[in-house]
Amino acid sequence: MGGVSTSSGWRVIAIAAWALVIVAGLDILLRYSNTPGAVAQPPLEWPAGAPIQPVSGQFTLIAFVHSQCPCSRASLGELERIIACCKEQVQTTVFFSIPPGTPPDFGRTGLWDTATRIPTVRVLADSNATEARRFGARTSGQVLLYDRRRRLVFSGGITAFRGHSGDNDGRDAIVSVVRGETPRHRTTPVFGCALFGDL
Repeated sequence: MGGVSTSSGWRVIAIAAWALVIVAGLDILLRYSNTPGAVAQPPLEWPAGAPIQPVSGQFTLIAFVHSQCPCSRASLGELERIIACCKEQVQTTVFFSIPPGTPPDFGRTGLWDTATRIPTVRVLADSNATEARRFGARTSGQVLLYDRRRRLVFSGGITAFRGHSGDNDGRDAIVSVVRGETPRHRTTPVFGCALFGDL
């Protein structure tokens, strides 16, 4: 009888330990999912040296993506939703950061293909993250919106947390601004990998 009781006791301890491991793992995943990347410091007016120029009478939307960042698939999905309702008023470009010393096709991943399939969106390689640095973007998924006068009117991410598609403050803000409405937010956190440096 004593042996059976001891065996049951060890079983309870093992189950409790396993449950603690699961809870700790979930906590780590939740913290990771809800931890935003580095905050951007974009220019308040469109920089003169940028490789693209705003189109007269349109908003200019630019997004920065690291081609190896799995979190950014959700960002591109949200970008497609923005374009679906605002493409007539917005000129959109997605820059894919290409680290130094990598082969030319480094950025041509599934994310690149996804971006090129979004109607009216221009996709450009950003060698050595030159444009990301010019615009102060540091995290994959960073989006900037400039108005018709080339002034910054939104800076942030367009997902609620890492890799999550769905309603979010960033997408709502951009659509509101383009429609001439007052957004609830002008900045939002960006959830993604670093655009340059180690992922």
